[in-house]
Amino acid sequence: MTVPADRESAAARATALRAEIERHNELYYLRDAPEVSDAAYDSLVRELREIEGAWPELVAPDSPTQRVGGDVADLFAPVAHAQRMYSLDNAMDLDELDAWLARVAEALGERPCAYVCELKIDGSSISLTYENGTLTVAATRGDGRTGENVTANVRTIADVPVALAPEALPAGGEPTLFGTPQWPRVDVRGEVYLPLASFERLNEDQVAAGAQPFANPRNAAAGSLRQKDAGVTASRDLATFAYAVAEPRALGLSRQSEVLEWLRRAGFHVNPDVQTCANAPAVHSFCEHALESRDRLPYEIDGVVIKVDSLAQQEELGHTSKAPRWAIAYKFPPEEKTTVLREIRVQVGRTGALTPLAEFDPVTVAGSTIARATLHNQDEIARKDVRVGDTIVVRKAGDVIPEVVGAIESLRPAGAQLWVMPAHCPSCAGEVWRPDGEVVTRCTNAGCPAQRLERLGHWAGRGAMDIDGMGAEIVTRLVESGALADVSDFYALDADTLAALDMGRTKKSGDAVTLGPVVAAKLIAAIDASRTRPMSRVLFGLGMRHVGSTVAEALAGEFGDIDALLSAAGVEPLAAGPGVTQAAALASDPIARVDGVGRVIADSVRAFLGNPENLALVARLRERGVAMAEERSAEARQQTLAGLTFVLTGALTRYTRDQAAIELKAYGAKVASSVSKKTSYVVAGAEAGSKLGKALELGVPVLTEDELVRVLETGEAPAGE
Repeated sequence: MTVPADRESAAARATALRAEIERHNELYYLRDAPEVSDAAYDSLVRELREIEGAWPELVAPDSPTQRVGGDVADLFAPVAHAQRMYSLDNAMDLDELDAWLARVAEALGERPCAYVCELKIDGSSISLTYENGTLTVAATRGDGRTGENVTANVRTIADVPVALAPEALPAGGEPTLFGTPQWPRVDVRGEVYLPLASFERLNEDQVAAGAQPFANPRNAAAGSLRQKDAGVTASRDLATFAYAVAEPRALGLSRQSEVLEWLRRAGFHVNPDVQTCANAPAVHSFCEHALESRDRLPYEIDGVVIKVDSLAQQEELGHTSKAPRWAIAYKFPPEEKTTVLREIRVQVGRTGALTPLAEFDPVTVAGSTIARATLHNQDEIARKDVRVGDTIVVRKAGDVIPEVVGAIESLRPAGAQLWVMPAHCPSCAGEVWRPDGEVVTRCTNAGCPAQRLERLGHWAGRGAMDIDGMGAEIVTRLVESGALADVSDFYALDADTLAALDMGRTKKSGDAVTLGPVVAAKLIAAIDASRTRPMSRVLFGLGMRHVGSTVAEALAGEFGDIDALLSAAGVEPLAAGPGVTQAAALASDPIARVDGVGRVIADSVRAFLGNPENLALVARLRERGVAMAEERSAEARQQTLAGLTFVLTGALTRYTRDQAAIELKAYGAKVASSVSKKTSYVVAGAEAGSKLGKALELGVPVLTEDELVRVLETGEAPAGE
C-alpha cells in the first residue's frame, strides 16, 4: 500500500480508515458479529499505522492504533483492570517474525534471550481476580483498561478454580491462626474457548431450535460468555486456558515459563503445547509444528504467541501505546481446501444491491463446516474465472470469513459457462441496473420483498432506531403474518399481536410456539423508546444510499428537523454548465454544502426524499409519533462562534471531547480533527500530543481547558480573535 504523498490526502484517508476500523471494532467486540476477516482488519490497521508513521501530526489520542481492543458494551457492569490488558502485534509471516526477533536481539545487545512459545487459542480474553485466594471478579478485556463484569457466567465454567490451590501459595504467605493461607491479590489472564465437539453440538441444538447457527467457535465462545442468563453460559460447555498473571513478581516468579508452571500448581487449565526456545531456529520449528498439527487439536488456534521468557527482560523492552515489545503473535496463513461449486445464487440487500453467493459442497475449514461464500460482484467472478461445476479452492480469510480463492482450471468440466448477473431481480423480478463506473448491480424496485426484510432489520438495528429484541426471526415472522410491511408499521404493533405471533415451531405437545406476553411487553417498550430517537438515527434508519451514521449526524446537525431537510431537498440544484462553475453549483445546494456531504450524497438524499412513496412513509412515521428532530445539548444559541474552527486534543476533565465538540457546535463553531493554518484555536488538555506541537509550529492560538470553559459559558471567542 502507498502512503499519500500530500498531507490533505493522508488526513482524509486516515479519517476514513479510523471510521471503518471503529465500525469493525463495534461489530467484533460489542456484537460478536465480525463482518470482515482478521486479515482484512489487520490490513486496515496497518495502513493507518503507516500513514500515522509518515505523518505523525495526524496521530489522534483516540485513534484505533493507540487503543487496545474495543469499547465496553453496556450489558454488564464495568470493571477497571488492575493492570492494562494489552493486545499483541501480529507477524503475518516468518519474515515479519524474524524482524521482531532481530529487534528484540538488538535491544538486548549481547545478552542471551530465551523465548516461550504458546499456541494462540482462538477464543475470548478474560481476567480473573482472586482476593485472598478466592475468585471475586471475572471480567472481559473490553478496551484493555475497562472490561465487563461476567463473574456469574465464568463461575459456571468447570475448569475455572473458585479458590487457588494451597500448594501454589508463594513464599512468605504464612497461614493465619485458623489455617487460612494469606494470598496477595492475583489477577490471572486467560482465554475462554469452545471445544470443537461442543461447538458442533451447540450448532446442532441451534438448528433444531430454528435459530441461526454460530459462524465459528470464537464467536460462540464470546457470545456465550456475555449471556444475561448464567444458565445459558453453563449449558455451552466452555473451557479455559490460563497463560499469565498481572503481577508475577508478587508470587516470587521471574520467568514466563515459571508463570505457566505456577498456574498449573494453582489449579488452572494450562495448555500443554508450550515450549521454551533458546533461539530463532527453535521458534521457527515450534511454529511450523503447530501449523502442521492444528487440524488434530480439539480446539481452534490461529497462530503462536512468542514471548521473551525473562520477566526482567520483558520490563526492559517495555510496551508501545498498544502492545508489549516483548511478545508477538505469529498468525497462521489461511487454511485452504478444495470443493465443487454447485450454484451461484443472488442475494438482494436492503439497498437493492445484488450479491452473488457461491454454493458448494460442504467442506471443513479452520474448524467449522462451510458451504457458501460471497463472490462480491460480476467483475470479481470474471476476475477469478469461476464457473458452476468447477473444482474451487476455498478458505476462511483470517480463519473467519469464507472466501473463494479461485478455480482449478485443469479440473473444469466440459461446457462450463462463465456466469453473468441476471437481468431481473430474483426476489421481485424487477429490472436491475448497474450504474456507470460502479461494480454493484441493483434492483430498482423499492417494493422488493428482499429489500423489505433488510430495510426493516436495519431500522430496528442498534446503529439506527435500536429496537432492543427485534431480531431477524421476529421481523421475518411479522412480515409473513402481514403485520409488518414498512418501518412505520413497527409503531402500529400492539402487545396482543406480538404475543400471539407464530414463531414457526411447535412444542412437544404439538401446540405452536408463540412469542408470548413477556417478550411482547418488552418489545412494545423498546418500540415506544425508539420513537424519541434523534433525527440522525431516523435518517440513518431510512437506509438512504450513501447516508451512513456520520452523514446522517451532519445532516441532522445542519437542518435540525425533518421539515427543514425536506425544504432543502425541494430546492432545485443549480447545474454546472456554461458560465456556472462547479463551486457555484455546489454553493447553491443547501444539502451538498453541508460539511462532509457533497454533490453525490446530496443527489441521493434528494432522490430518496423526492420519491412520493418515501414521502408518504415519512408522513406515516410522523403520524405514529416518531420524533424527527435532532437532540440539542442546549437551548438554541446565537451562532457567535460561526466561522471559527476548533481542534480538541488531550484529556479534558470537565467534558469529554465529544461533549465539548457538541457545545462548540451549538454556538456555530466547526470542530476539526486535524490542525492546519485554517484552525482558529487548539484546545489542549492533559497529555496533548502531536496536534499541540503542530499548533505551536503554525502559530495557532492554544487554549487551556479553563479557557475553553469560559468560551462555552459565554459563547464568546477569546479576546484577540
